[in-house]
Amino acid sequence: MAHFPTPPLSADDLLVLLAVARTGRYTSAGQQLGLNHTTIARRIAALEAQLGGRVLSRADGGWELTPLGARAIAAAEEVERALSGLDERDTARIEGLIRLSATDGFSGFIAAPAMAQLQAKHPDVRLEIVTGTRQASQQRAGADLEVVVGRPQVRRARAVHLAHYALGLYASRDYLRRHPTPATPEDLVGRPLVYFIESMLHVDSLDDARRVVPGMTGAVASTNVYVHVDATRGGAGFGLLPAFLADPHDDLVRVLPDTVEARLPYWLVARPDALRQPAVMAFVEALQERVKAVRPQLLGEN
Repeated sequence: MAHFPTPPLSADDLLVLLAVARTGRYTSAGQQLGLNHTTIARRIAALEAQLGGRVLSRADGGWELTPLGARAIAAAEEVERALSGLDERDTARIEGLIRLSATDGFSGFIAAPAMAQLQAKHPDVRLEIVTGTRQASQQRAGADLEVVVGRPQVRRARAVHLAHYALGLYASRDYLRRHPTPATPEDLVGRPLVYFIESMLHVDSLDDARRVVPGMTGAVASTNVYVHVDATRGGAGFGLLPAFLADPHDDLVRVLPDTVEARLPYWLVARPDALRQPAVMAFVEALQERVKAVRPQLLGEN
């Protein structure tokens, strides 16, 4: 029986796989490449037929690479680099979409200003942020980077410590005019607290921080830290707040600063393939520069 040579892998199919791996979704990859969902699926199926196995598997909220797919990505990136080398445009240009999952406070105080600085140099870099306070995901489909509170336990990802930040207890000046200012931690027992919703808090570090104010009664609870700040400014009670968000408000006073404080770590989690993207690496550097610039504010030392 005659054996026909296996045709070479299609560069187009490899680039389709690269787009799906980076976005986690067929639809997002299609928008990026100007292809419809059916074409993306057909290209992936053709690549799998060529390689003799699955290159993608279902994950929460999208697709992730199989071990075979991870090997194919290396070839896809070689194709991408080769095509970039043929581009006669400025080789220093960086462009692309970065998807970040991070906490509300980090997103507003660190990530957004860092991206503004990066876009001043590279205006074709774009950022999408999904905010939430959660543990690092074991399946990172759809997100290039995650920023979480507390050291993450992750597989097939790189975790980097970014910074620590301080949580302190605050109250509005108006609230303290109407209620006695606590002189000791014991004076806080039974007093109203503004913090996260306890039943929805799945981050150990933030849960542990609640223990610096034992005996307080929940007054206003939210999954959003900016709500904590506004509720405290509005006089709802004592807010356990990040110093970097509370200190800029002149109407807030820090209470028991020498005895009530928690220092929590921000960690960055990244897919290995994401760190090979110039736009992602440039953004990580911008995040690190922003963290360095605002470290005194993060620690409440300004």
